[in-house]
Amino acid sequence: MKNIFFAFGLIGAVIGVSDSYALSAGTVGATDTSRGVSVYTPTTNGQRGNQGLANAYKQNQRNTYYMVTQPDVDSACREKIYKCLSDYCGDVTVVPGQRSSRCQYATESELYNYALLCLQKDTSVLLPQYNTNTRTGARGLNTAARLCPSYVQQELMSYLSMSNMADQLSKSHSDLCLQRRQELEAAMSCHSVALAYGNETASMLTTQLTDYCGAGVPGGSAEMVTRFANAGNVGANIWGWAEKIVSLDLNKKGSDWQAAVDAVLAGYTNRMNLACGDNMQLNTVSHTSGAANQPTALQTAAALAIGVAFPTNPVEAENPYENWSVYMDVQSRSELWDYDTAYQVIQAALTNPATTQNAFLTSAQMDNMQTAYKRGTKAFIIRDSARCYIIPVTTLTKQETSLIAQSFANCISK
Repeated sequence: MKNIFFAFGLIGAVIGVSDSYALSAGTVGATDTSRGVSVYTPTTNGQRGNQGLANAYKQNQRNTYYMVTQPDVDSACREKIYKCLSDYCGDVTVVPGQRSSRCQYATESELYNYALLCLQKDTSVLLPQYNTNTRTGARGLNTAARLCPSYVQQELMSYLSMSNMADQLSKSHSDLCLQRRQELEAAMSCHSVALAYGNETASMLTTQLTDYCGAGVPGGSAEMVTRFANAGNVGANIWGWAEKIVSLDLNKKGSDWQAAVDAVLAGYTNRMNLACGDNMQLNTVSHTSGAANQPTALQTAAALAIGVAFPTNPVEAENPYENWSVYMDVQSRSELWDYDTAYQVIQAALTNPATTQNAFLTSAQMDNMQTAYKRGTKAFIIRDSARCYIIPVTTLTKQETSLIAQSFANCISK
C-alpha cells in the first residue's frame, strides 16, 4: 500500500516541476488568448506578409510610367530617326541662316541611306518596359537597329516636309524676297504698258515704260525698261534690220511680239519664285497676229523687183477661243515618280472618257483637260506632292516654249 502512494506522489511531483519550469510567474500560456499579442505570419509563394501586393503595385507604377513616357515603338523610333537627321543636317528652324547647308541640296535617297546607317550603329535598348529576356537577348530584339528601319521612310517624308516649310518661311521674310516682290510689281506694270504701247514709236514706248518701271520706281530699273522696250523687236537679226529699212518703219515688231513681252514678265516671275519659295504662275493667253499671213516688206520689195508675187499662206480658220490659256496646271492625287508616268497620265486623261476611273485624276479634272485641249491649250503642268512635269500635247512655238520654261523653271521637261 505504501508503494502505491509513493508512486502517485512521485508522478505529481514530476508534473509540478515541469509546469513551473515552463511558465514563469505572471506569463500566459501559448493557448491562452486573454493576455499577450498574437503574430500572424502567412506565406505566399515564399514572400512574407504583404510583399506580393507591394511588388505588384511597384510593377504597375513602372508600367504606367513607361506607358506615359514611351507609349509605343513608333514614338520611340521617331525620336531616334529625327535625332539622326538633325545631327546630320542641323535642327529645323525658321530663323534665316541658322540651318546647316549640308542638306540644302541633299536628295531623298541620300538622307534615307544616312538614316539607315545611323540606326544600324544604335544598339541601345529601345523600350525599357520590355522584360529582361527581351532586353538582354543575344540577337538584340529590343534595339533601334532592329525595330526602327521600317519607320525611316515615313519619318523622312515628315522631316522633309518640315524642312521645306521652314525654308519657305525663312525665304518669304528675307530681304531678297522683298526686293524681288517689288521688282515683279514694277515688271507687271511695264508688261501692261508694253502691250498697250507696243505699236507706238520707240521714244513713246520708252517714255511710258520709264514712268511705270524706271529707275525711280520701287523695284524698277533701266534694264527692265530696255527689256520690255526691245521685246519682240524685228531688228534682232540682219533680216529684221533689212525689213525695217525697206519699210522705213524703225519701230516695227515681229508677229509674236506679245508672246515675247509675256516671256520677259515670266522671267521676273521666276526670279521672285526662286527668291521667295513661292509658286506664283503667270496665266498668259494666246496672242494672234492679224498680219500673220500677209507678205513681209522684203517679199513685197522682191516681188516689185522681179515682177512675180510671192504666194501667201492659206487663210486659217479663226479660233473662237483665241484668248484661251497656252498651258493648264493639274494636281495629281498620287505620286508621279518619273516623266514617263506623268506623260502616260496626261495622254490617258485626253484620250479616255472622263468617267474612266483614274488613280491620278478625277473625272472633273479630265473633263476640264479635254475641254482646254479642244480650245487651244498646248501643254499641261502636272504636279504631285514634291515634283512637277511639263507635258506638251502639241507643237509649241519658240516664244511659247520660252514662256513656259521660264514660268516653270523648277519643273521637269524633255
